[in-house]
Amino acid sequence: MNWDDYAHWGRKIADWGKDYRQNISRRPVRAQTAPGAIRAQLPNTPPEQGEDMAAIMADVDRIIMPGMTHWQHPRFFAYFPANAAPPSMLAEMLANTMAAQCMLWQTSPAATELEGLMVDWMRQALGLPGHFSGVIQDSASSSTLSAVLTMRELATGHTGNREGLSGKGNLRIYASEETHSSIDRACWVAGIGQENLVKIPARGRDLGMDPAALEQAIDADSKAGHCPAGIIAITGGTGVGACDDLAAITAIAKAEGLYTHLDAAWAGAAMICPELRDRFWQGVDGIDSIVFNPHKWLGIQFDCSIQFLAKPEAQLNTLKIEPEYLKTSGGDVTNYSEWTVPLGRRFRALKIWFMLRSYGLAALREMIRDHIRWAEEICEIIHAKDGFEIITPPMMSLFTFRCPGDDDAQQRLVDALNDDGRIYITQGMFKGRKVIRFQVGQFDTTRDDVMMASDVIDEVHASIAP
Repeated sequence: MNWDDYAHWGRKIADWGKDYRQNISRRPVRAQTAPGAIRAQLPNTPPEQGEDMAAIMADVDRIIMPGMTHWQHPRFFAYFPANAAPPSMLAEMLANTMAAQCMLWQTSPAATELEGLMVDWMRQALGLPGHFSGVIQDSASSSTLSAVLTMRELATGHTGNREGLSGKGNLRIYASEETHSSIDRACWVAGIGQENLVKIPARGRDLGMDPAALEQAIDADSKAGHCPAGIIAITGGTGVGACDDLAAITAIAKAEGLYTHLDAAWAGAAMICPELRDRFWQGVDGIDSIVFNPHKWLGIQFDCSIQFLAKPEAQLNTLKIEPEYLKTSGGDVTNYSEWTVPLGRRFRALKIWFMLRSYGLAALREMIRDHIRWAEEICEIIHAKDGFEIITPPMMSLFTFRCPGDDDAQQRLVDALNDDGRIYITQGMFKGRKVIRFQVGQFDTTRDDVMMASDVIDEVHASIAP
């Protein structure tokens, strides 16, 4: 492809994207294809000769698009959002065109210096104190893994990387029973092991881990000869939106000398609204590591996860490795690859810069407030339906409910709603019972989109009722 063809197809694909996003609500939210249907339409061998872009784009429409679930659909109420607002998409086009590998300051100084500033802009937006700095990671999973590795190294006197964990005893990590599976996986990958991730019962209005139970677990492990290594807290757990009492947890951590990590991947974005901080953010200033994903609720295209660090040195001492070919001479600079597990780094800061400058915090706050208000409204409507019950009330914009019947009935309704295509939701488990999750968070959703879900639930439930 020559550069004239590149410019021609770049314009055509931009027009395609405009049409796709403006008409996305006409499509079923979740892909309606059967397993293997897309693969069956594709050749088994690679082409020997190049093909025309017109033919390739025709196959995108004919083969690929029917197999896509539309995360930018305004009636996407499943999982948490992965929003992509237009300024973020344009920034990604620029970053992809420059195609810089931003692992070191010298490999793209602008990327490094803009990253430092964007992390600080977001720190200010979330009301975090000035002692936090941080780094942009790809996802919350990577941020949490970095924190767990840091816990491991602190607990072993920074000998784990050199010597391995043999003979180090059982390192113990403590987290709520409502934590995300990425915490489990981080313990696997870090060599700590599933059995050494201690799940603490959740209780209370916000379903936070029980501080008394946490203290008892740490004390019991210490007496048993285990090595407590760290605590992972949550603000806005994936299942039902559970939020821990951060002030209580940080007090325990300080008394026990334990490193703390906060998973605020989804709900951290809501802390740009000052009125939410008293309930959900008190005590955050005592946390050692915090992760939140701008790519969830703030319209900044996946992937983009910020890890804030109170004292970066602990993580740097865990992850920094500096062969001669990665050394930077001529000045004191930051190399963010030393803060993360991957060496290679994309220019993610650019899309944060574009989004914040294009929308401003005021517009983003109003969007989040709308989503929370609409979630509360649709929750009340579902609560009033005959035989339906709210299991967990709205935690910001996420709540769960059950329709009449047993666990199988819940799954039948979820499957029927998603097969219908007008909305997309997911199931979950809470206290041993299957629940139906509903979250409002898609960037372009409207009140009408949210309220439409009530009619769809009524129609589909009536169609499958025994």
